[in-house]
Amino acid sequence: MISLPVKIYESDLTPEQCRYIELLMMPKRPSKAGRPKEWLVYLIINAIMYVVRSGCQWRMLPIGFPPWHTVYYHYNKWCKNRTWQKINDALVQKDRMRCKRKSTPSASIIDIQSVKTTEAGGSKGYDAGKKINGRKRHILVDVDGRIIGATVHEGNIQDRDGAKLLLEKLEDKYPSLKLIWADDAYSGKLIQWVKENIDLDLEIVKRSDDIKGFHVLPRLWVVERTFGWLNRFQWLSKDFENLFIVSESLMYIVMISINLVTHIKIFKNQSMTFMFHYGQTQKEYKQIPGMPMPVA
Repeated sequence: MISLPVKIYESDLTPEQCRYIELLMMPKRPSKAGRPKEWLVYLIINAIMYVVRSGCQWRMLPIGFPPWHTVYYHYNKWCKNRTWQKINDALVQKDRMRCKRKSTPSASIIDIQSVKTTEAGGSKGYDAGKKINGRKRHILVDVDGRIIGATVHEGNIQDRDGAKLLLEKLEDKYPSLKLIWADDAYSGKLIQWVKENIDLDLEIVKRSDDIKGFHVLPRLWVVERTFGWLNRFQWLSKDFENLFIVSESLMYIVMISINLVTHIKIFKNQSMTFMFHYGQTQKEYKQIPGMPMPVA
């Protein structure tokens, strides 16, 4: 078997970053039942990041990664059991503390993005306002743009009704949350509903009638920037997934990548080149010093 120096893909996390994710996702007492685990979590996570960033098909994963069906199995499993959401929540708290903020937010911004779907199937609807047949991504971010809540639903559901689906999930998750900023699409009866059912203040940021053309609205630009971050990942250019829960998890995967690579500097490794064998197994990897050993 030949060892080759391979430059890490732009989407790859370092071993230190992957090891931190493994500590968050692995159970305290791993099960001893079942088939022995073969592939390193390090390679599986980087394969998932590669697909989400590049937008390639699962069957077109480069040869340096585990088999595509192995990667997809873990990707699908971690989406359905909300592992990505749990990791994102932990990283958001850590990054907020790095910025000298409290671990949980007291204010947030809500907004929506309409995207087209594909022949993959699943529920969808026609958004008459954006003239898009597909789904809507509803996100709630803190004042720095970190996603603290996300949901996906049919495109024909009004923004106000979609906001209820999102906010009901966060009713007891952030006890310190008191204020939400939103645009005019969320005005009306939703303000009273949020106050009575979730005990939060929904404040509408209005556009001045005296201003013509493009104008950056206070607070709302933060959530628009977050959507810009999502758009840099090709797998989110459309909604390719069948299930809503998988589509939601993709947004958390993007935020995990951004938080680890851009914000949380302590996990950033200066070395950009590693030595590894194509088709590594756990036994073979033990011969390479310095590589993380948790496996999936």
